Amino acid sequence: MVSKTDDIPASVPNCNPVDLADEAGDGAQEDGKEASKTHLKDPCGCGHTADTAIMNGDGAHDHAEEAESKHDGNSEADGGEDSNEQEVIVIQDTGFTVKIQAPGTEPFDLQVSPQEMVQEIHQVLMDREDTCHRTCFSLQLDGNVLDNFAELKSIEGLQEGSLLKVVEEPYTVREARIHVRHIRDLLKSLDPSDAYNGVDCNSLSFLSVFTDGDLGESGKRKKKGNELEQIDCTPPEHILPGSKDRPLVPLQPQNKDLKPMQCLKVLTMSGWNPPPGNRKMHGDLMYLYMVTVEERHISVTASTRGFYLNQSTTYTFNPKPANHSFLSHSLVELLSQISPAFKKNFTALQKKRVQRHPFERIATPFQVYSWTAPQVDHAMDCVRAEDAYTSRLGYEEHIPGQTRDWNEELQTTRELPRKNLPERLLRERAIFKVHSDFAAAATRGAMAVIDGNVMAINPGEETRMQMFIWNNIFFSLGFDVRDHYRELGGDAAAHAAPTNDLNGVRAYGAVDVEGLYTLGTVVVDYRGYRVTAQSIIPGILEREQEQSVIYGSIDFGKTVVSHSKYLELLEKTSRPLKVQRHNVLNEKNEAVELCSSVECKGITGNDGRHYILDLLRTFPPDLNFLPVEGEELSPESKRQGFPRLHRHRLACLRQELIEAFVEHRYLLFMKMAALQLMQHKANKDAKSNVPAITETAEKPTEKKAETTQTPASESPSATEASTDSPSQTENNTAAAPQAAIDGEEKSSKPTTNGPLEPAATHNGECKSPLEDPKSREVVLNACKAVGSISNTSFDIRFNPDIFSPGVRFPEDAADDIQKQKQLLKDAAAFLISCQIPSLVKDCLDHSALPMDGATLTEALHQRGINIRYLGTVLDFVDKTPAKAQLEHFYRIGITELITRCAKHIFKTYLQGVELSALSAAVSHFLNCFLSSFPDAVAHLPPDELVSRRKSRKRRNRVPGGGDNTAWAGLTPSELWKNIASEASSYYHFTIECESVDLVVEKYGLQKSTLLREISIKTGIQILIKEYNFDSRHKPAFTEEDILNIFPVVKHVNPKASDAFHFFQSGQAKVQQGFLKEGCELINEALNLFNNVYGAMHVEICACLRLLARLNYIMGDHAEALSNQQKAVLMSERVLGIEHPNTIQEYMHLALYCFANGQLSTALKLLYRARYLMLVVSGEDHPEMALLDSNIGLVLHGVMEYDLSLRFLENALTINTKYHGARSLKVALSHHLVARVYESKAEFRSALQHEKEGYTIYKNQMGEAHEKTKESSEYLKYLTQQAVALQRTMNEIYKNGSNASITPLKFTAPSMASVLEQLNIINGIIFIPLSQKDLENLKAEVQRRQQLQELGKIEEPTEDRPLELDDKIPID
Repeated sequence: MVSKTDDIPASVPNCNPVDLADEAGDGAQEDGKEASKTHLKDPCGCGHTADTAIMNGDGAHDHAEEAESKHDGNSEADGGEDSNEQEVIVIQDTGFTVKIQAPGTEPFDLQVSPQEMVQEIHQVLMDREDTCHRTCFSLQLDGNVLDNFAELKSIEGLQEGSLLKVVEEPYTVREARIHVRHIRDLLKSLDPSDAYNGVDCNSLSFLSVFTDGDLGESGKRKKKGNELEQIDCTPPEHILPGSKDRPLVPLQPQNKDLKPMQCLKVLTMSGWNPPPGNRKMHGDLMYLYMVTVEERHISVTASTRGFYLNQSTTYTFNPKPANHSFLSHSLVELLSQISPAFKKNFTALQKKRVQRHPFERIATPFQVYSWTAPQVDHAMDCVRAEDAYTSRLGYEEHIPGQTRDWNEELQTTRELPRKNLPERLLRERAIFKVHSDFAAAATRGAMAVIDGNVMAINPGEETRMQMFIWNNIFFSLGFDVRDHYRELGGDAAAHAAPTNDLNGVRAYGAVDVEGLYTLGTVVVDYRGYRVTAQSIIPGILEREQEQSVIYGSIDFGKTVVSHSKYLELLEKTSRPLKVQRHNVLNEKNEAVELCSSVECKGITGNDGRHYILDLLRTFPPDLNFLPVEGEELSPESKRQGFPRLHRHRLACLRQELIEAFVEHRYLLFMKMAALQLMQHKANKDAKSNVPAITETAEKPTEKKAETTQTPASESPSATEASTDSPSQTENNTAAAPQAAIDGEEKSSKPTTNGPLEPAATHNGECKSPLEDPKSREVVLNACKAVGSISNTSFDIRFNPDIFSPGVRFPEDAADDIQKQKQLLKDAAAFLISCQIPSLVKDCLDHSALPMDGATLTEALHQRGINIRYLGTVLDFVDKTPAKAQLEHFYRIGITELITRCAKHIFKTYLQGVELSALSAAVSHFLNCFLSSFPDAVAHLPPDELVSRRKSRKRRNRVPGGGDNTAWAGLTPSELWKNIASEASSYYHFTIECESVDLVVEKYGLQKSTLLREISIKTGIQILIKEYNFDSRHKPAFTEEDILNIFPVVKHVNPKASDAFHFFQSGQAKVQQGFLKEGCELINEALNLFNNVYGAMHVEICACLRLLARLNYIMGDHAEALSNQQKAVLMSERVLGIEHPNTIQEYMHLALYCFANGQLSTALKLLYRARYLMLVVSGEDHPEMALLDSNIGLVLHGVMEYDLSLRFLENALTINTKYHGARSLKVALSHHLVARVYESKAEFRSALQHEKEGYTIYKNQMGEAHEKTKESSEYLKYLTQQAVALQRTMNEIYKNGSNASITPLKFTAPSMASVLEQLNIINGIIFIPLSQKDLENLKAEVQRRQQLQELGKIEEPTEDRPLELDDKIPID
């Protein structure tokens, strides 16, 4: 069975595998080993995790080096598929089994792989139910202790079946601490409080609540029989169509499993620590104090030999062992002997712990915060207390004796070799690991700085000018210090600069030029302040900035210097980043050559590395928001009211826009050249010149197809502009077999192409026929017309210094500068005249389906549209004739615009609030923003706490320590006035609103959505309960409802390039119908992703989702279920429990559950998805129609006809609204409704709906189409049934009770027919084919591929068998 899927909206284009990368990555799981071996990130930060050996992680498959593959990113233009296959074989090294014997347990078998390190076996033992209580042990083989950091393959005599003994080792203070920490982690293992508090990379997941544990085999145990009787299908009231109630509490359903089982009341360090000298000499390491569940207070000594009870009490110190004391090597064994309750509960707890899916426990690579949380009991926790107050900077335990030198680590990992696949995997993995550690440390530091816990390095200056160093990271605040940005917009510019700089760091990092270094950069917004965290260039603190800068300018271009080494390095980035080399004048009027903007500074560190920093103008300025005296913008821009005044002069175009613009120009260039050559050819005698001409006309087009090949589904993410380095796109293995992408795809998405590869290849292509002077002239004309900087080939680059105040250019460059100015105006016009309309078009044909603020932002960014254009986009939608079909988009846009304005106001509002009034201030702001209560009054902190001595002599020295109470004066009407004025000044958009209720009324918004959006944007965490926003008598929020305020963190996401290539090749194969090969490639990609990112990452999530879909199409339902379950868990953990992606994943999982016969689970999952969707975007959204059709079909299947109709009729209404009454979707909806009416024997209604459907099919597809015929057959059948029913009724009326009634056929739908309809609406269509058809098909595809390689096919022929080019939606 071959299958094809068509783009029914199985896909949310915003959930591209690449985009999501913004959020995740480093549970350390090695080469996709089975879950039991998954490493839990060891929160104790002791040396036991894989993190320790950053350099020699187990990815160092040394033996693979002989496979010097052609896959080298920078050399070979096409390391074809074979090179991939070759490498793959090398990596998959066969595992073997060893026996493990631990004290007091039976020996057990463990599957290991040769590249693993010994310490990974340690990890597994510390996680296993029967050995988890041991931490201080060594592994011995024939009496020899194995080295923790040795790879298994390097150990002599270790082979299949070897017996490894676990031997208890004596404790040291460090080991004893690690042991206590580990025991505490085991006791807390089911406690979700770390996830609510956003610490240690824990995050929430609720899937298991809806699936009752695991879905796989255990799911099968539930009786498979006729389970229709015992399903309770009625959803809660608030989930039914039409319900206006949006409760918050169900967002976090209570998990029955997580009832806290108390094993110990208190476990804490004793006040008698540290042991006095005489006890040290007896081997005492430290003392612990505990209270058991039975209320027994005990004092325990940790000694080198283990743990025992001593005779100390709270007030008397007596270190002698208690009378009948037993010495245990493990605290768990000791406590199990003392406290029966401990023994019972600990065992039960560990059973539960190991039953949980590993994906619920593994740490995520970057912290995910939850905007809601229940009231969590604050329990005593010695480890947490110790961590908070000892300066546990960046896990010193990992690197003995020092804090981490972040800069050295970040740069060293970049220098690792990358010649072949194993080397690249090791390098990318190290880069990723260091990066996620750095992001976590930088976030902790930024919070410490704002909370006032870090001493400034310039304490004498006023608060906003202070700078800080903590844990080898440099922190600065986003204020305009020393009038640095005065000409560029002051504080507004200082606030925008860090994110621009981060985009620059991201872009240069993605190009990845050897020898050019950028700083580790993280931007943190916390409590209204913006903090930039950067790694420190060695030696920079000892000298003045003027001495260090050898390239660029420190005063925005008044003085400029250059350096040949920097020019050479930056030249390599010039093509991929489209930056033009140019000259500027220095203070002595001499020309200085640069290959970046003047602000970009080059500094050579004491380590001899060449660093570039201040990359805030990597991309050219956006003239629509930069009014310049005497410059006219193009008519398209002027029509829309541009140029507009912006807060600052740092507005630049996004990298995605530059890529799309260049791409657009390239198509133009090809068209012009081809056209002129055609005319030329017509004029000339055909013979002599034919070959040359056709070559020019064809070759570049083919090359073009390769470049645009990255379809929308993989377009690089919003924030991740082109994280693929250009070299990768050149040798993109996926490109070759897909060189002839159907033209339609190209035209509809000209903008979402991946990074355009550099023009080198185009030049190469164009040169072949240039010997002929006429064609040379043609190319010259085309180059001039599109603004290319070269006359012989297509090459567009931008000069980022144009329109920078203070930068002067030499006289002789005047022409060039004029050209550059024109190019910038064209790019600005392109954004307005092409990109915004194309976004709106994509939303109209539902290839872009934003569901909330984040996915909307992503959709804009993917097309290179900055958020400051949001008002323009909304105005454009407003003027679109089909506005009704864009209502969802408009509503999400308005919500986003309002919450962003509120965020801007909130930022300055918070800066003036002192710490003790924080919760009062936040709740007051939320009341003004959302509550209908007209006179919200702030609660000032109660009087008895306000100190009597009101002398304010000390200048307040803490950045986050404002002490005014001006915030309390804010009123709802004033706040909404400010929001309206912010909207008009920042977004140039008019919101008519005086109060929240008017806005909600006018634009059809939901308060729950507004609350979610503002909380996520500002980092607020609120108590999860039902808020009464609409009461006019009391405010909705009190200060008790504000639980926390989290940082909002922006950072770079390092990429797994090889894995991504496999993923793309797999997608390409799937799209050509080679499902099995595609499946293998995607499995391989999954392995490589695991190798680089560990077990948890958004890209892995995308991989699993596609894999599940393929498994399903190929008929392996159980495997589909298992992969999709992982995808759901991962999406919940790394993106959030109500992220639009998670909602999608829930829907897919429900389909696979249904196919596996788990009907009640399928329904629960669909109800969950619907609830989440209601909270996130409300009922009125095209995606809701798909969801409701799914729910309606499943309910139809379990014979809940009335309920089913409610959902299906709602789907029909929504489909009609968003797809137009004549669309095929609507026809299908009518048919589904008709089937339910038929099952209810209401034939008249059924006929009415089926007729509607039939008419649509007839008009759209014609009489002869199979769908039209099917529909007309069904109509006949319904008519017969209706007539039969009528006859029977007449018979009854006539003859009364003794009528002879022929029994009517009432059909309960078969599961198969329901599943078939489910597949259709979810975009999965199976086409039954005979073996012969299959072979013909394969042959046809191969024939095409060969032709394509010969360059014979210019564009795909129309009559493809089975429309193979129909994409599988890679949602």
